[in-house]
Amino acid sequence: MPTFNLKINNKKHTVEVDADTPLLWVLRDQIDLVGTKYGCGIGQCGACTVHVDGQAVRSCLLPVSQAESMDITTIEGLSKDGNHPVQQAWKAIDVPQCGYCQSGQIMTASAFLNQNSNPSNSEIRDAMHGNICRCASYNSIEKAVKVAAEKIS
Repeated sequence: MPTFNLKINNKKHTVEVDADTPLLWVLRDQIDLVGTKYGCGIGQCGACTVHVDGQAVRSCLLPVSQAESMDITTIEGLSKDGNHPVQQAWKAIDVPQCGYCQSGQIMTASAFLNQNSNPSNSEIRDAMHGNICRCASYNSIEKAVKVAAEKIS
């Protein structure tokens, strides 16, 4: 079985898995970073979103063989103490209901705000539209992204 060297949350990890194993399963099963969730397995729900070289990426679609030279950040690596502006805004607005989609939502929002720190409401909706929330907390999510943007800019 091939070996892959990964940089995840600024730490080096060596894993031995099939080359086509999705990064999601490496994170959860090999490295024990379970904040990244399995939702659909086909990149449609956003629950598995992580940052890869600063971009929001569906980890269920990314084979580990393609992730080897990339800088990967999971929800566990977004901030040391949950003090990232997006995480703080999520708490302030009290966004989560069931909470299952929240790590993917937060990772998508933080990557978006890194590129656009002063978004309009329609830009927020466009950026977040690929992340599904079973509890339909979309208005709270949009409000939290706006609050986080104000903290960042």
